[in-house]
Amino acid sequence: MMLRFELDDLARPEVHRLLEEHMADMHATSPPESIHALDLKGLRGPAVAFWSVWDGPELRGCGALKDLGGGDAELKSMRTARAARGAGIGSAMLRHLLTVAAERGHRRVLLETGSQEFFAPARRLYARHGFTPCAPFADYVHDPNSVFMELRLDAEVTARPL
Repeated sequence: MMLRFELDDLARPEVHRLLEEHMADMHATSPPESIHALDLKGLRGPAVAFWSVWDGPELRGCGALKDLGGGDAELKSMRTARAARGAGIGSAMLRHLLTVAAERGHRRVLLETGSQEFFAPARRLYARHGFTPCAPFADYVHDPNSVFMELRLDAEVTARPL
């Protein structure tokens, strides 16, 4: 498998389908007030950079970084295509986004994910990569349907292999 990461303009139908699948799962597993996934308009915002990951002509996943200011970035829209699950795509995308965040000078990467069982694989992925629980950040508030996590990108963390 030879993965190719592309800073994406969100114009391709394959990307639209993957994001539609992502939103459908969010609506199927979380109450409306606890869904914080960005739609296409939100992902096109000036503070957001979105990447797709491809294996040849096949879209395998996506992820985004939202610049929160003050040295913080938020992970958004992390998604692996169903056909590619279990192949390490999520880890590869996460490593890519953490590298980009460090290169852009971010000191901390934050995320919000669900507390439901559906999100357990995502929480395990983030924990394996050094994320730890944290308080709500930015405009988030405490929500029993949300888990907040952070990774500090200080010299010690960025020096270790991901």
